[in-house]
Amino acid sequence: MSGSCTVKTCWMKLPNFRVVGDNLKDRFDGASRVMVSNSDRVRGNGNAIVSNSASNSVHGHREGLGRRHRYNFQLKPYNPEHKPPGPKDLVYLEPSPPFCEKNPKLGILGTHGRQCNDTSIGVDGCDLMCCGRG
Repeated sequence: MSGSCTVKTCWMKLPNFRVVGDNLKDRFDGASRVMVSNSDRVRGNGNAIVSNSASNSVHGHREGLGRRHRYNFQLKPYNPEHKPPGPKDLVYLEPSPPFCEKNPKLGILGTHGRQCNDTSIGVDGCDLMCCGRG
């Protein structure tokens, strides 16, 4: 007597690393500056605090409105003329410090004295590596 046994195994597959990097870079390039706002909150039933514009809440859409949230704030655009960030938008609270200049207080060494490739337009080129100082 013979028999056959088949097993099917399924697993999640991650996208190509280059695709992930490109998507993150696109989001980084389109990131918007925001500020934290405690306004626009209204009391719901019970002790829960419900925001008027839940679409850009840090909680996303996974938690129910009846649950008490750990953080009760909204992300508002720093520039009032910009639209509020969406749930998949990349945001930042403060601009990055200038890494080209030395700042010992922040532990930034600066870029003075670096050796760069003056013919390259890549990351080893003088425009990027030495902040355009050649």
